[in-house]
Amino acid sequence: MSPSLQKTFAGLMVLSLLFFIIERVFGNVRGPVLRRGWLTDVAYFFFTPFVTKVLTKTTLILPIVLLIWFGVASAEDFRTQAYAGFGPISRQPLWIQGIGIYLLADFLAYWSHRLFHGGKWWPFHAVHHSSEDLDWLSSIRVHPVNDMVNKVIQVSPLLLMGFNPWVTLSTAPFFTLYAIFIHARLNWDFGPLRYVIATPVFHRWHHSRQKEAMDKNFAGLFPVWDILFGTFYMPRGKMPEDFGVAEGFPQDMPSQLWQPVRNLWK
Repeated sequence: MSPSLQKTFAGLMVLSLLFFIIERVFGNVRGPVLRRGWLTDVAYFFFTPFVTKVLTKTTLILPIVLLIWFGVASAEDFRTQAYAGFGPISRQPLWIQGIGIYLLADFLAYWSHRLFHGGKWWPFHAVHHSSEDLDWLSSIRVHPVNDMVNKVIQVSPLLLMGFNPWVTLSTAPFFTLYAIFIHARLNWDFGPLRYVIATPVFHRWHHSRQKEAMDKNFAGLFPVWDILFGTFYMPRGKMPEDFGVAEGFPQDMPSQLWQPVRNLWK
């Protein structure tokens, strides 16, 4: 087994144990451990780092090429990690840039998310919504096209605005881990902080196919975007249920990857 495959397997084992404890002990979850669709999600857990993330990284070459084209940086600057951004933004302390990056990245992700809920984009995003028993592992079920477009929309503007690229890219692990957390089977809404930070209840409403929850709660980190743009939905005393795609969707990974492409050809 290659070192990369070993790390991926180890990550799956660690996260499985961690969320087993969180969901079963602190979340008081009941029911079978191996729920519907778990094998499909495990397949995505291995497919994503070796295929999806590799494809996504290639799309991020575009803003780098533009920066080199306009003479802002050189290829050597990126190879040696000497490039630290440009303009007034790059002269701000890194912690201030970090705050700006988290806010702007989440704002851009909000609109990217809304984009994928309509028109010909929806079948690519329907892959992510196809889990009928939602838990932490469902977060990894993402079509490569969905991931590539999301990252281009999130990262390209930040790099072209002059933010430090290494600070920008350093946010990726946090966004990934937080996305895993808010998919967990937890009835946590953080009480008074429910309007400040995304919670499992907030995001699980997004995945619900109940009529009142359709096209709600697009933010991945800050619900303020949903509040500002009229897409916030998290009623007190009521929990989301009935997950999945209303019109039905294949439940195996090969069919899920092919279905949106086939729809485009039609």
